[in-house]
Amino acid sequence: MAPLDQLAQLPEIRTGLYIDGETHETRQTLRVVDPADRESVVGLAAAADAAQATAAVAAAHRAFPAWAARSARERAELLTAALAPLEADRPATAEILTRENGKIRMESFVDSLVFEHRFRLAADLAEEVERVTTLPAPPYRTEVSYLPLGVVTIIVPFNWPLAILAAALPQALLAGNTVVVKPPPTAPLATTRTVEMVARALPPGVLNVVTGTDAEIGAPLIQDDRVKKVCFTGSSLGGRRIMAMAAESLTRVALELGGNDPALVLADADLGPEAMRRLFTGTFDSTGQICMATKRLYVHRSRYEEVVEGLSAQLAEVRLGHGLAEGVTMGPLHSAAQRAYVRELLDEVRAAGAEVREFGEAADGQELSRGTFLRPSLVLDPADDARVVVEEQFGPTLPVLPFDDEDEVIGRANDTWSGLCSSVWTQDLDRAAAVAARLRTGYTFVNAHGAAHLDERAPFGGFDHSGMGREMGVEGVREFMDTHAVGFPA
Repeated sequence: MAPLDQLAQLPEIRTGLYIDGETHETRQTLRVVDPADRESVVGLAAAADAAQATAAVAAAHRAFPAWAARSARERAELLTAALAPLEADRPATAEILTRENGKIRMESFVDSLVFEHRFRLAADLAEEVERVTTLPAPPYRTEVSYLPLGVVTIIVPFNWPLAILAAALPQALLAGNTVVVKPPPTAPLATTRTVEMVARALPPGVLNVVTGTDAEIGAPLIQDDRVKKVCFTGSSLGGRRIMAMAAESLTRVALELGGNDPALVLADADLGPEAMRRLFTGTFDSTGQICMATKRLYVHRSRYEEVVEGLSAQLAEVRLGHGLAEGVTMGPLHSAAQRAYVRELLDEVRAAGAEVREFGEAADGQELSRGTFLRPSLVLDPADDARVVVEEQFGPTLPVLPFDDEDEVIGRANDTWSGLCSSVWTQDLDRAAAVAARLRTGYTFVNAHGAAHLDERAPFGGFDHSGMGREMGVEGVREFMDTHAVGFPA
């Protein structure tokens, strides 16, 4: 096992901008710090100014006509070929991502794998891109096809930056658009590195990556009239800001804004070891920092103690520490602000009388006081209006709430600002389908929950304040196109 002070001696990573087929340096840089100790500098990323962000948009705009003129099959072949360098670099990418993000190495490795997997799934949809629907005469013979929009800006979050980017990037490129990617400013290194590797295999300007602060480069990447769509994944507050900025230039937006996902464990649910493992990972993977993680767990009263004890047994085995160290199963939260927020929720619900059970220990040789670590916890039977139930915790805690009546719990599950994902746990699949049909979420899992169980051929997105638009599947490709109808006389 590598102790924390040894991990701190890993080399610093430096990344630049990639615009119009060339790497560019900047006068200012973003200093990226390891959240496991809040001191070790992982690396320095270029901090673009407004002029450089505008140059990236201009490069994408110039590249658009030629890229859009290629056939969808040709674009798909180029995108697939561009993935070639990723496999050999994946161990290094995963190491960098863990150091800047905080999650364990295995999750960072999967993040990179999913990036490639989603590119290949998108490429398989090439035949759909150019599909033409004919409306027969009379009165006219009309052909309805789809055309790309133009320049697209994709703004990426810190938690699963590669996988989330690949829910929009390959679809936008396959559809014939050109793209500017803005990685997360607190964890930009692995994303910049990966995007640049792919971009080098494409014509100059088709794919560009610009790192920097929101204040400096946000407006040029959103409000430039040449930008035809902005994709943003993040908080509801961030989504509101993006939408307000985009309104100034009437730029289209696609927003994936997180959720307060309910899981409903019915009286007949299978709660064997494998099912309990799925329930655990669907909540606590990535230290709970996943938009589609379980955030509220409703359990039929007859199974309540069984679920609590089952989760407690797994949480007792959690070992906290640096994500690159052996034996570690949970890393730190990404930021001190997020840790403070989750602590505030727990302190408040504890003061209101709910029981909060904390679990987990430091892995051998790990010093937790230096980083943004937080022990995972269960909140037992809090009030429905407690903030830990109402708000998205985005951390390693889970409120567990008993219920007696199916209609009642569906109402409680739907009584929220969000509508991203949900899950139903029952051995009766017909019953699962009936309950799922009443849940107001964009995706419902059955006897599972979380990204590991997502069918990535299907469209993904949320209702209500969880966002607008859909990612992945042919619906995700169509998000980056508009209809074009041509009417011929009969």
